[in-house]
Amino acid sequence: MVKGVSRRVVLIKSPDPKIFDEAIFLVREETAKNPGVTCQQLLHEARGVAEEYVKSKVTPGRRPSLPRWAYAAIGAGGTGLAWLLTVLLQ
Repeated sequence: MVKGVSRRVVLIKSPDPKIFDEAIFLVREETAKNPGVTCQQLLHEARGVAEEYVKSKVTPGRRPSLPRWAYAAIGAGGTGLAWLLTVLLQ
């Protein structure tokens, strides 16, 4: 269903396209009608929010985690090593 309401929006391209393509911000009517708020201020605020979101989702220098099978293999290897040591040291 389409409503007959027009809204002011700010469309921001993603600083990191791996996270999202673009963000759409709906501007409040009272903010849009306020003569003290410029378009540049709205764009600056929207870009800041988008950049903070990307920073919260991607931490620099973080190594990717191991796949599940690798954790299983490490656990099995550790268990086997512990068993071997207990047999050899008796």
